[in-house]
Amino acid sequence: MKKMLWCGLFLLLTAMPIAGCWRTSQGLPDSPSAPATLNISAAVSLKDVLAEIKSNYQAKTQIELVYNFGASGTLQKQIEQGVPADLFISAAPKQMDDLIAKSLVIKETRRNLATNRLVLIVPQNSDSRISGFQDLIMGNSYKFAMGEPEIVPAGQYARQVLSELKIWEEVRGKAVFTKDVRTVLAYVETGNVEAGIVYKTDAVTTNKVRVVETAPQKLHQPIVYPVAIVTSTKQKQAAEKFMEYLLMPESKAVFEKYGFSVEK
Repeated sequence: MKKMLWCGLFLLLTAMPIAGCWRTSQGLPDSPSAPATLNISAAVSLKDVLAEIKSNYQAKTQIELVYNFGASGTLQKQIEQGVPADLFISAAPKQMDDLIAKSLVIKETRRNLATNRLVLIVPQNSDSRISGFQDLIMGNSYKFAMGEPEIVPAGQYARQVLSELKIWEEVRGKAVFTKDVRTVLAYVETGNVEAGIVYKTDAVTTNKVRVVETAPQKLHQPIVYPVAIVTSTKQKQAAEKFMEYLLMPESKAVFEKYGFSVEK
């Protein structure tokens, strides 16, 4: 009886590799694998474009994309504190540079995704006399919103523009500083402030505001969105594949649809 059991076990063990080889030769996986999940920390100004890209990408693959949107500076601090992330997409080079210096993202994987413009907006039906950045110095009774320069790239760019125009010291006391650029947009939409400084791509998402001036690019550093793989990722291969997709013409067309500029 024992001899028969041992013979049966031997036949089973020797058959398993053969079966596996047969499945591989037929183009079938050896065993089902769980879909990979990618945690992506991304600048909140990318929320709309990345939502559409997520829908397109997940229709083609088994990779699940989980976004964590916020101000780039806040996301940088989260990565430094060990919050799980596989990819980081910043709204400015500074936050990416800082993480590279600390070896928290993989320098060799860094790519630039898109560029943007900075604009001054007012409520759509406003009768405000504000028609440009220089008008922010008028009067003392109103407020304008901008991102907190220490953590929000749009706020950093806004401060650069106002400084180059030699009006920063005059207007900083009127500024309402926010945690991210979408909060600036919301404040202007609701009329809580008379004006706000946001990205062009934020302004085009709503019919409740209007652009009164686009900042000349010579007044601020280039608005670039870099992406890189986080060093601690356990899904490097999946992260590389998604990065490749972000740089494909299909994804570039989505970025352009939402008002970003991309390299052809």
